[in-house]
Amino acid sequence: MTFSEENYIKAIYHLGIGNEKMVSTNAIAEKMETKPSSVTDMIKKLSDKDLVNYKKYQGVSLTELGRNKALSIIRKHRLWEVFLVDKLDFQWDEVHEVAEQLEHIKSEKLIDKLDTYLGHPKLDPHGDPIPTKDGKFKETVKLLLSETPINSIGVCIGVKDSSATFLKFLDKHKIALGDMIKVLDKEEFDGSLHIQIKQRNLLISEQIAGNIFVNLV
Repeated sequence: MTFSEENYIKAIYHLGIGNEKMVSTNAIAEKMETKPSSVTDMIKKLSDKDLVNYKKYQGVSLTELGRNKALSIIRKHRLWEVFLVDKLDFQWDEVHEVAEQLEHIKSEKLIDKLDTYLGHPKLDPHGDPIPTKDGKFKETVKLLLSETPINSIGVCIGVKDSSATFLKFLDKHKIALGDMIKVLDKEEFDGSLHIQIKQRNLLISEQIAGNIFVNLV
């Protein structure tokens, strides 16, 4: 597979939430920042390789082969993110772009050794699960902070938005994975939340709260 084909497979997997729904060519075009006509051409190539199923007016889904390929790429991406943060001291807002390049390395032996070297991590630096070599992983039950009831306490287990700007915002306000967050109150007017974290009280917008995943304790 070419780098471009791998990027399309991964995009279809994420857009289809694994393989739970069909994905429109327009959605793929928006995700890949390209024209729908280019997507149609690529879908034909992927279909010829038995990586996707395409149904006119319904959309695209991955075949079993396509899903396995996507999970392999995602596994490599997330393992490299762990390596960059844990071993090379990259910040969590810096690793995505570098991992986008490293995920295309073909050597399975290298990735297996990387996995062993890192101690077989289950989550990447953003809290996303890392598939095993056979494509299995356990999805964590998670709730958006914006949906968390008042007076509840949750552990920060991941982010919905992994953009550098959002991660830098979290760093600036010292919000990190593993932190205990208590929801003190919610503003009826705009949905902003009063939270307590590390003995500090903060007011965060509904947009921020809607991009932080927690696990209630």
